[in-house]
Parts: sequence; structure tokens; C-alpha cells
Amino acid sequence: MTNKSHIGKIIVSSRGVGYFRQDGVADDIEVQPENMNAALHGDEVELEILKQGSFPRPQGKVTNVITRSKTKFVGTLSEDGKDVFYLTADDRRLYRDIFIRASNSMGAHDGDKVYAEITSWQDPEKSPEGKVLKVLGRKGVHNVEMQSIVLEKGFESEFPEEIDRDAERIVKESALNLEEDLKTRRDFRGTLTFTIDPATAKDFDDALSFKNLDDGKYEIGIHIADVSHYVREGTILDKEAEKRGTSIYLVDRTIPMLPEILSNDVCSLNPDVDRMTFSAVFELDDKGKVSSRWFGKTVIHSDRRFTYEEAQQIIDYGKGEYVSELTTLNNIAKKLQAEKAANGAIEFENDEVRFVLDDTGKPIKVYKKERLETHKLIEEFMLLANREVAKFMFGVTSKNNSAGPFVYRIHDLPDKDKIANLNIFLKALGYDLHAEDGEVTAEELNAVLTAVSGKPEESLVKTAAIRSMSKAVYSTRNIGHFGLGFEFYTHFTSPIRRYPDLLVHRLLERHLIKGKIGKDEQARYDKLTASASEKEIAAADAERTSIKYKQVEFLMTHIGETFNATVSGVSEWGVYVEEVNTKADGMVRLRDMTDDFYTLDEKNYCIVGAKSKKRYALGDKVKVKLTNADLDRRTLDFVFV
Repeated sequence: MTNKSHIGKIIVSSRGVGYFRQDGVADDIEVQPENMNAALHGDEVELEILKQGSFPRPQGKVTNVITRSKTKFVGTLSEDGKDVFYLTADDRRLYRDIFIRASNSMGAHDGDKVYAEITSWQDPEKSPEGKVLKVLGRKGVHNVEMQSIVLEKGFESEFPEEIDRDAERIVKESALNLEEDLKTRRDFRGTLTFTIDPATAKDFDDALSFKNLDDGKYEIGIHIADVSHYVREGTILDKEAEKRGTSIYLVDRTIPMLPEILSNDVCSLNPDVDRMTFSAVFELDDKGKVSSRWFGKTVIHSDRRFTYEEAQQIIDYGKGEYVSELTTLNNIAKKLQAEKAANGAIEFENDEVRFVLDDTGKPIKVYKKERLETHKLIEEFMLLANREVAKFMFGVTSKNNSAGPFVYRIHDLPDKDKIANLNIFLKALGYDLHAEDGEVTAEELNAVLTAVSGKPEESLVKTAAIRSMSKAVYSTRNIGHFGLGFEFYTHFTSPIRRYPDLLVHRLLERHLIKGKIGKDEQARYDKLTASASEKEIAAADAERTSIKYKQVEFLMTHIGETFNATVSGVSEWGVYVEEVNTKADGMVRLRDMTDDFYTLDEKNYCIVGAKSKKRYALGDKVKVKLTNADLDRRTLDFVFV
């Protein structure tokens, strides 16, 4: 390798070691802490290659930080003398504490959680200097920690006052123009319509309508909150929604994309009130075969708000309100699901955990979310609407180059190297994934997922398979959706909580009313879809972080107790385990395994005792005792029992 400069993004570990990827080169270039030159995780940097020396990986040195990925961090203040604080960031990839003068601390105290910004970093050998932007409160307090997670992932909890005022103004103006608006909409207020949502839901962004037709077919409408009627393109409300990109779902709260007067009120499809919607209406038979479709602006009047559990009970017992309609919808949904599976959809259904919190936010119970037929019922009709809208708009834009871009939800084929690694992983567990040269079909993946169903290693295999997949993203270029087995797919059904859905509504409406196409739209929508994909990843990360925090907080009160677990990974320094009931991850460190000297058998994904030949391998059911829970690092330490 030459010592010429390379430009790209650097990834930083919690140990302060950087990794830089070159196109066409298999191994990342490793950057030791002394060669980071103040580069942080995600920064765009200029890097030169060094002589490899005794290191196993190629070595490099950052010569220049071109663009900072992030300068604002959440962390805990530690007082160091009379007028000085140091901030230890929650993001452990910030490998140096931030130096903050008391004059820049906004009156914060030792042990406070704050949101701070790096203002200068002149000397890489010293700490960066910063200032406090917001004092969050005492470390460990539930609301403080949840707010910390939101800010750390780049989101805001509260809306600026001008955004709330603008939302109120829009709602008032819309009410004055309501009668005129309704004249242009297809009226579904006389058609049976209802919502099915979680018991805790505050916003209802989709409803189903149902009508028996004379020829044995059914008219089924998927009615979606008409957010685009209120959030107009280019307004400050629109810019705020674009900036947020998505609603965020933490263990105890939702951080909405839109102000509550919209998300929980006029856009929410509440029962017994008229609501403006954008709808996909289908005529189909009892096998789910679509014979006609219609898209357009509508008005509905929801007759009933069901929870998933209520609707399920009516279906199960065959009696209750709208039992015939619910049963028919459920039967059609099963046919749609079977067709989807036959076309190669991959069934990734992993257990999700939920928490019961006390008045202070402390977790007092952890349980697995039950997935009912009614969840799948709603999911299948939302998938139908999303698929058919994408198919319709692809037909429009592919036939007419001047029709402008469209926003698709795409999922690429899995990376060949990741599939090869997944195959090795599965072989260690006794399963065989038929993959030719790293290429795999959905049918072959489903065969493995079926084989592990109900086994102790089921969750482990599903997680590994998901990690081997490409990420689903938003794009103006349609390549289909590998995971769902769909040739065309978009997100049309949740504009209250996803900005791309709002874009889809606008583009679909523009085509339906033959609206104007703006200049340079392709580049603009490429940028919007890339940004929305990044925001979605950050929001999912925030959700996972809040779950991890509560798992560790819950188990802190159970130190010394014994649990059932599954071996989920092995490394040179320990064995990773997943506790069965809470789904919490932890580690048994090799240094704590004193009954023998254990080493890693990398090829067979296990560790082996030198004398006893005792093995701990992937998927093994084990008993472990919890010895430590570190809430700051969100880590759990176990020992084998």
C-alpha cells in the first residue's frame, strides 16, 4: 500500500480505535488512538496509510478532519475544582471527556445530565472544550434518562412555540373551510368503518371500511389520515416534520413527528367524528384477489375503535360487534399472507419485550408482546395498500418520463459475504443454508427459519439472519423489496408518524389531479429519501437504547439471582448470553470462569476447557447468575452456574 491520502468516513469503537474502509479492500484500515488526530465517530476524514508493523490489520493515521458528523453530546458532569467540569458522554465512542468552564455550564451541578456542544478542539492530546446547551436534570431519573436518549440520537422532544402556534392556526383555518373541502372528496361516511390499534394508542392513522357487493365480492377501503391536507409543502410545519423524519417510540412515550393537535386530534381517525383521509379502495374476492382499485381523497366517520385484543376476542368466539365483517377480513388477510409467503416473503417474527413501570418510571415487570391474528390482519391490508400504490405509481412514472420521481421502500438482496458468514454460523448450530456463491433465495432462508421454530436457538438464528440482510431504505429508484417478496413497495399508510409517507401522498395526489412537476425534483427527492432513511435508523437505535436501559435497570434489583439463558455469541474475552424472559444480553467473562482454562474455538463458534474439554457453543441452554449491572454502560455481567 502507498502512503497517499484517502478520504472517507471513520468508525470509532468505545476503546477509541478507528476503522476506515477503502473501496475494493476487504480489511478495514485500523487507526490507533494516538493516530486519531481528534477524529470522532462518523467524521469525514483524510487518512494516510502507515506501515503495518506488528498489527494484524493495515494501519492508518488521520491527517485532517474534513467534516464533523456530530458536535453535540449528552453526558454527565463531574466537577474538577472550583470553576471546571468534565463531561463524560453517554456515547462511549467519544473517547475523551469534554472540558467545560463553570461560566459555560448554565448553572449545572456535579452529577447532572446535560446536553453539550464541542466548541473547539485545538490539541488532539488534550480534551475538547465545550459548553452546556441544556441542563436535563439528575442522572438516573427516569425522565432525564429518556430525554437523554432522544437528544443523543439527534432528536428533539419538544416542538418550538412557533410550530405549535402554526399547527393551531392551520387547524382553525381548516375548520372554516371544511364544507368546501368535503365537496371534493368521495364520501365514505355511510360505509361501515373502524380502527384496530393497540390499547395504549393515542393516534389512529389508518382505518378499514367494509362493504358486501352484489357479486360475492367485497369493497375494502384502507383509509389513511390525510396529513398532506394540513401539512403543506414548504411551510415551517413541513420543514419541522422533514427535520424530524419520524416519530420515536421509547419504552414509555412517543416523541411525535407532528404536534399533538394534529397527530392525536384532527389527523387521528377517532371514532364518531368526520375525518379527512387519503384512501386506497379495492374490490376483491374471498381469496384476496384484487379486481379493481381506486385511490383518492375521502371523508370517513369511524363507527368503532377496536383494540387488537377486543377484535381478536370477537373473531375467536364468533360473536360480538361486527363479527361477520371482522371474520371475513381476517380470512382474506390469511389468504394475502399465504400468497405473500408463496412469493418468497421472509417471516422474521422476533419476540418484543414490553415493560410495566411504576410512578417513578422504574420497571417492575418485563413481558413479551403477544402477536395476535388481528395484528397480522391490519398488517396485511396495509401491505396491500402500500404495494398497490407503488405498483400504480411505477406504471405512471415508467411510461411518462415527465411524471417526476416517486418514493419507494426498497430492500436489496443480501450481501454475499454476510450470507457466507451466516452459513458458517448456521453450520456451527447444525443447520445448512443452501447458498450458491453467497447468493440465497427467500425460500432457502425461510426453510432455515422454519427449522429453528420453537427451538432454544430460534431467536439467535433470526437475529443473525436479520443482521445478514441489507437494510430497507427509502429511494426514488425501485428495485423491489427482497424481504417481503414484492416487486413494488412504498410507505403510504402512516403519514402521521413517517415523513416519507407524507411525500408519497403528495406525489400520488399530484398525479391524480395532474399537478405541476418542479424543476430539479430528482435531486431533491434523492436527498429527502436519504435523510429519511438515516432518521429512521437513528429512531430505531433510540428505541433499542431505551429498551436496553430498562432491561438493565430491571435486572439491577435481581443481582445474585439465577436465570435461564441461551449462548448468543463467543469471543476471545467471554461468552455472550441472552436471558430467556427479559431478552436482555449480557456476558460471562473468561476471567470469571475459574473451573478450567478456556479458549476460543473460532471455527466452531464455541469456547473449550483445556482439561475438561467442556464446551459452551452457540444456542446452548445455560444457567447463569447475575453478578453486576452497569446502568451507565448498559451492560450485564453473569457467571455460569
